[in-house]
Amino acid sequence: MAELRLDGVREDVASKIAAFAEDILRGYDRGVHSFHLVGSAITPDYNEKRSDINSVVVLKEMDLGFLRFVAPLGRKHRKKAIAAPLIMTPEYISKSLDVFPIEFLDFKLIHKTVLGEDIFSELEIQKRHLRIQCERELKSKLIWLRQGYISSMGDKRLLTERLSESITGYMPLFRAIIYLLGYEPPVKRHDVVVMLKDITGIETDIFEKMLLLKRGAITLTSEELDRGFEEYYYATERIGNRIDELIV
Repeated sequence: MAELRLDGVREDVASKIAAFAEDILRGYDRGVHSFHLVGSAITPDYNEKRSDINSVVVLKEMDLGFLRFVAPLGRKHRKKAIAAPLIMTPEYISKSLDVFPIEFLDFKLIHKTVLGEDIFSELEIQKRHLRIQCERELKSKLIWLRQGYISSMGDKRLLTERLSESITGYMPLFRAIIYLLGYEPPVKRHDVVVMLKDITGIETDIFEKMLLLKRGAITLTSEELDRGFEEYYYATERIGNRIDELIV
């Protein structure tokens, strides 16, 4: 069995992902091109009690038999916060950079190649594709925020869940916007929010508040949630207007 490269990965994450990767390799090593850790598990934002451990398995060729093989492993490893891996092929990646540039930029910025070729480091993300997806994502988030607020039906718990769950998806988007504006995006979420404020002049403190809400570090009253929703919405709208005006 090939040796896993887990240097630099925190010990608790390394032990969990190693067990998962080894189960995959014992049963299906012939078709695996590479295995990568992605997301918060390899950043300072990782929280052992709240964060999932995310990964990407790149197959040499798409094989639905692999899906049948890996699905039962979820029952074994889910209790250790191992999320279902994303399954891709090199061909899929090369043909999808124009469709999912935000996601692939985030993989490029935040990944650890545990096995095989580092396919993400040399990805070339076109800014024209990135701008289009950023605009689409921001407009979609405005729709989601409106519908999420309505669907909470005045329930404080539901609104808290909707707002706190939404903030994670903003981070890859914000890194993409920072990259679009000509800067190297930070990895740590707090640094992302601060840099976005510095380079756009748009008040982003509400996003920091939502990160605290997500971590369970703060609680908000119903009135504070309503005010927070309005700040969240208008800050998203202002960032969207900035991207609308951007020419790349």
